[in-house]
Amino acid sequence: MDLQKEMDRMEKLTSVEQFEQLKNEERTVFMFSADWCPDCRIIEPLLPGIEADYPEYQFIYVDRDEFIDICQQLDIFGIPSFVAFHSGEEAGRFVSKDRKSREEIEAFLNELGN
Repeated sequence: MDLQKEMDRMEKLTSVEQFEQLKNEERTVFMFSADWCPDCRIIEPLLPGIEADYPEYQFIYVDRDEFIDICQQLDIFGIPSFVAFHSGEEAGRFVSKDRKSREEIEAFLNELGN
C-alpha cells in the first residue's frame, strides 16, 4: 500500500499518552489522515519533501480511525488536516475536508512563525 509506505517515513502516533507528550514538545505538527482517504493519497508524495523543508517541526501521522477521540477533542471532522502545537499550545490549524496542495501546506507552516 503506497500510503502506508509513505507514512512509514513520518512517525506514527501510537497512543493518547504519546499525543499529550508530543503536543508539549517545542514544535509538533500532527497530520490527521487515513489509509482510505483519496485526498490524503494525493498529498502523500509531497510529505517527505515538506518534512525535509521544515526540519524545525516534528511531523506526526495520526490515523483518524484509530484516534477518533483526539479528532473529536480537536474538532477535526475532515481529513487530511494539520494541527500544530508549540510547547503545549495550539499554534495553528489547517483543518477542512478539502484536498490540500503543497503550496497550501507550506503557507500554513510559514504562517506558524517561530
